Amino acid sequence: MSGAPSEQAERRHSRAKRALFCVCLALLAAALFALGTWQVQRLGWKRDLIARVDQRVHAAPVPAPARADWDKVNAADDEYRRVTVAGTLANDQETLVYASTALGPGYWVMTPLTLADGTDILINRGFVPIERRDPTTRREGQPAGPVEITGLVRMTEPKGSLLQSNDVAADRWYSRDVAAIAQKRGLDAVAPYFIDADATANPGGLPIGGLTAIHFPNNHLVYAITWYGLAAMALALLVFILRGERGTGRRE
Repeated sequence: MSGAPSEQAERRHSRAKRALFCVCLALLAAALFALGTWQVQRLGWKRDLIARVDQRVHAAPVPAPARADWDKVNAADDEYRRVTVAGTLANDQETLVYASTALGPGYWVMTPLTLADGTDILINRGFVPIERRDPTTRREGQPAGPVEITGLVRMTEPKGSLLQSNDVAADRWYSRDVAAIAQKRGLDAVAPYFIDADATANPGGLPIGGLTAIHFPNNHLVYAITWYGLAAMALALLVFILRGERGTGRRE
């Protein structure tokens, strides 16, 4: 007789632990389901972004944002917009930014384009291989007169790449940081964005434009399926435990 109360207390304690475990499983399943739903929402956002960017890239070029609109330029509405701009290239103020492209390692040639109103827009004129970084080896590709450039609006890339920071003092660049490059070159009124020139051939063949890489990773569907699958597994385990509890209750 003395052992009966102890056994009952032990059963109650065991049931309490199972109940707590079931609550945790239910919360886990709800959290996993919420993560899956969030990924579905992200999937819709990413598909919309890809569609908008694709439309901009293939649209007819429009004038580049003027100085009065610089403060309105943003990645969501303007990045990869196809634009055209006219001015004179300041070839003696070009900046080489290290790049790794489909053509191999080399540099982006960032050159200020001076507009009629005296403002400047940095133009990524394209790629040159490492052995042609010296501007004296590609004078043909540095037009002296007025030019018109068509390309894609890009947002500034401050501070550097994921692997290396820009060394402004040493004039070593690993990202296209508009503000830092403008300050280094002594430019006053510079657009907060830059333009990737299109594939229109330059005299002498360099720089090579039109190498803008447009790629948006879109794994949200895989993530959603994974989260929903884990939620289903948690629910299945919960149902299994609850059925086991019901069977134990009947026997008792």
